[in-house]
Amino acid sequence: MLRAAASGCGETGLTSRGVIDLSYLFDDRTVYWPTETGFHYWYEQHGRVAGTGHFYAAGKFSAPEHGGTHMDAPLHFSEGGASADRVPLTHCIGPACVIDFRGRAEENPDSALSVSDIERDEERHGPLPEGAIVLAYSGWGRYWPDKRRYLGSDRWGEVQNLHFPGFSPEAVSFLLRERNVAALAIDTASLDPGRAVDFPAHQIWLGAGRPGFENLAHVEALPPRGATLYGIPMKIAGASGAPARVFVVVS
Repeated sequence: MLRAAASGCGETGLTSRGVIDLSYLFDDRTVYWPTETGFHYWYEQHGRVAGTGHFYAAGKFSAPEHGGTHMDAPLHFSEGGASADRVPLTHCIGPACVIDFRGRAEENPDSALSVSDIERDEERHGPLPEGAIVLAYSGWGRYWPDKRRYLGSDRWGEVQNLHFPGFSPEAVSFLLRERNVAALAIDTASLDPGRAVDFPAHQIWLGAGRPGFENLAHVEALPPRGATLYGIPMKIAGASGAPARVFVVVS
């Protein structure tokens, strides 16, 4: 497989205009769930065209819906839920509210963002605004793209021994019941911690018709408040999720 040359805009994170890219590159190192085959890209044409002399490049890619920086559509865990093409953009754009629980995540890779974490964040930074996108900041981005450390295992098909932080079902229920939140996001591979069996955070949040964004990069560059997050997924008809270009614009 040929890896496409990186432009750098997915790696630098912060631009001169206050735009922070929260998306990882899609390439042969992209982290996918242990049961997925991963991202593949190849050039069909890459070079000078015979008889004309001009340069021409065109390629193809294949990838699972869920992996790398991507959106979970409600359909992912909700029968009859909206597919990726039907998720309103109003649920993909909103004030970014970063809730930092790195301290507990460093001590315990199976930790989960709690209601107490949300309440402490609001005491420090003020109430979550209407239409907020709540981004759980575990610090797990420091392990990307080391699959063994990022997921807890790099063995094909092994899903029983995954270890990484996520949202607690209590926190997700609290955000649905007590706050008007548009979407959830996290810097790990799943809204649920790696050890989750029945994925309660997914079931609760996606079951309520809200999207989630996973595997966000460069979260350490974000302010707790004062930025607008844009999570723009590929508009794939009928899909349960889609690769996304996620970024924030800092006020």
